[in-house]
Amino acid sequence: MNERSKKQRRRKSSPKHFPIVHRNAAGIDLGSRSHFVAVPEDRSQESVREFGCYTPELHRMARWLRDCGVETVAMESTGVYWVPVLELLEDYGFEVLLVDARQVKSLSGKKTDVLDCQWIQRLHCYGLLKGAFRPQAEITSMRAYWRQRSGLVKECARHIQLMQKALEQMNVQLHKAVSDISGKTGMNIIRSIVKGERDPKVLALHRDRRLKASYDELVQALTGNYREEHVFALTQAVQGYDFFQQQMENCDRQLESYMQRLPTKKPSQAPSPTRRGTRRKNQPYFDLRSEVVRIAGFDATLIPGIDALSAQELICECDIDMKSFPSAKNFASWTTLCPNNRKTGGRIRSRNTRSGANRAATVFRRGAQSLHRSQTALGAFHRRQRARHSGPEAVTATAHKLARMYYRLAKYGDEYVEQGQRAYEEQYKRQSISALKRRARHMGFQLLQPETGEVL
Repeated sequence: MNERSKKQRRRKSSPKHFPIVHRNAAGIDLGSRSHFVAVPEDRSQESVREFGCYTPELHRMARWLRDCGVETVAMESTGVYWVPVLELLEDYGFEVLLVDARQVKSLSGKKTDVLDCQWIQRLHCYGLLKGAFRPQAEITSMRAYWRQRSGLVKECARHIQLMQKALEQMNVQLHKAVSDISGKTGMNIIRSIVKGERDPKVLALHRDRRLKASYDELVQALTGNYREEHVFALTQAVQGYDFFQQQMENCDRQLESYMQRLPTKKPSQAPSPTRRGTRRKNQPYFDLRSEVVRIAGFDATLIPGIDALSAQELICECDIDMKSFPSAKNFASWTTLCPNNRKTGGRIRSRNTRSGANRAATVFRRGAQSLHRSQTALGAFHRRQRARHSGPEAVTATAHKLARMYYRLAKYGDEYVEQGQRAYEEQYKRQSISALKRRARHMGFQLLQPETGEVL
């Protein structure tokens, strides 16, 4: 039988219709003013209805879905319109799938505004839609607090830029004498300028003894043109910075109160006590590391490149357990850190990673960048990858390795043991020699010791 006959026979034996996977499925097309909901045609005289965005309308929609015998609902993740709808439907006991809009767009079909919900319902009925990953309810609430805090940190950084802009307009070159104007020396000088001090010699007295710039250099940097309009802009930037710092403290207190109510998972080994000292900027106002270890049951800060802030963000984005990810490969694929092999005609055309704004991947990349000078095994791995490839590719490879380590730590409770840079280099040397032996044996040669002439 030739190839053409096989294809025709395979085409004839294939089913004409997709099998029904979810019989009690509904689809929702979300909007800013109204939501279109579709149910199976045999459940109601009107299989498509329009509901408003007010809360009584959402309750009416949930009751109608329950009367139609719907058990599972699919909706697109459009902006933030899906948040109140999803939370209310889950309270009613429905299984809700939050679907990436790219999944629906990649499948051609009816795309009109009214019939979009019917297309979503049909795809979900055939089991062609996959829900997005969402942590459990307790972690989702904690994630909301943490993302609110991240927004406050960005606002503080924005007001620091406004301070530097106002100083630059006054030709006060404070940022050239001080590495960080939001540090102790910089903020003391800026607050003195806001209070009315203009003498650079008096302002330079706020110099910290650890500052590299000398007193005379600082005096020259603080000599400028203190025009009224620029000082006013500086004053408002300082007030905005102080306001968002206070908001961050309030958010930290609320986050601490919420985390204390979460259940405890006792780790196999108690974390070492956190070193107390002066709080650095943007650091939490409580012992975050102890709370993270208590809630998660493992200490992710033992992995080089991951601190308490990174561990907290990973728990908020990836959940405590890894039940949604069967293996480390699935987790690495979800973070878009693994190669995405695109095959055409049996050949791999590209291995570039998938594009995406995954917050966990950002944390792993940030940790990988901090390992450039680390005297650890991961630091040696990063430098070796950087010597072989470009900087971004080395960061991605190291971030991929960090993601797999974090998965094993969270999934199985394995403790991270640092083998050290020397042990890693010796292991890499043994692997290289073993590879050379195999290649020489394949070509009919032998490797000899240069000193003794013995066969390796």
